[in-house]
Amino acid sequence: MLQKALHAIDEANAADPTLENGKPAALLYGQRMSSELERLYPDAPDALKIAARGQHIERWILPRNTYPEGRAGYHAWRRDLARHHADRVARIMSEAGYESGAIEAAERMLRKEGIKRHEDVQALENVICFVFLRFYFSAFADKHPEEKVLGIVQKTAKKMSDDGRSRVLNEFELPEHLAAAFKS
Repeated sequence: MLQKALHAIDEANAADPTLENGKPAALLYGQRMSSELERLYPDAPDALKIAARGQHIERWILPRNTYPEGRAGYHAWRRDLARHHADRVARIMSEAGYESGAIEAAERMLRKEGIKRHEDVQALENVICFVFLRFYFSAFADKHPEEKVLGIVQKTAKKMSDDGRSRVLNEFELPEHLAAAFKS
């Protein structure tokens, strides 16, 4: 069932028109999420493995520029994306033969319901943050002013568990003013 679900997610994400390193961006992101999840949480249950792989499933379907500018538009876009990801992954899991409990767990993770309260939701958030820091942070930092970079780093650290922040400090060489955000 797991391989069937992951394959279906990869098939969907292979249609992403945006390329990164010659691959569809959503497909590459999903593979990076799975890789980091395996490294950080090698005993993760299937629902978490599927949620990680499908965290950006078909993200290009709801482009940011179709929502109003500003904070309210951004939050509406993120909320609608989370719903889309959860609904799409739920259908894939159902077709793969998963029962409702596992499907509901993956949906909860993808909607980020219970960060800091549910271990699986927090684990997914930690993985998301690690993928951002490992694969996307440098390009982001190069394009934005220092105060915006610091703000994003602080928001990223705030979303993570104590263990996740500690691992960031051990695994990344961050300038002291950015590393300070990850210190408990």
